Amino acid sequence: MAERILIVEDEEKLARFVELELKHEGYHADKAADGRRGLDMAESGEYDLILLDIMLPGLSGMEVLRRLRKTSQTPVILLTARDSVTDKVMGLDTGADDYVTKPFEIEELLARIRAALRKKGKGQEAGPLKVGELTLDAERYHAEYAGEAIELTAREFSLLKTLMENEGIVLTRETLLDKVWGYQYVGETNVVDVYIRYLRGKIDDAFGVKLIHTVRGVGYTLRENV
Repeated sequence: MAERILIVEDEEKLARFVELELKHEGYHADKAADGRRGLDMAESGEYDLILLDIMLPGLSGMEVLRRLRKTSQTPVILLTARDSVTDKVMGLDTGADDYVTKPFEIEELLARIRAALRKKGKGQEAGPLKVGELTLDAERYHAEYAGEAIELTAREFSLLKTLMENEGIVLTRETLLDKVWGYQYVGETNVVDVYIRYLRGKIDDAFGVKLIHTVRGVGYTLRENV
């Protein structure tokens, strides 16, 4: 059965565009154009994931999220303005699972949706992350390849964890900065390239594999070579 996704967005053209793309990908998609209607539909329990704009008439997206989280843990991806750092932080603290900044590429939105649905399917006791023979155990703060430990700094560990949590998804440098370095990071995005080189040296080069891939002009992804 196709996963059901609710789009709560008052920009009609954008909502329709996303709806058509979701249906093309095999999802069942419904729309709500204001916060109150969106909350009513979200609380029905019929949806596997909710795309929630923050700036909505009736009830703000943040208020919809607050009320929804009292009764439901349905994954929520926020749609936010690119420069709205406060909204991103507040949204994640309130219970959002992820966010996508406007304007966005539909491929990134679809990737975030797939990742959120995978996490939902795995549940809360997912255990160590595993990609091929690469294993990362966040609770034990331990990473290894084919049983051999990999010594990582805190930042390298966090970067590897983010890549493995999004296996097969291309993450932009900006996304990695947000997730690994934090919202308040001020500096060049090439710090991501530097740490990717560190990881490649400790994993790909050390074990003669190719797990960390560059997608030119976009970002990085971690996947098993098949």
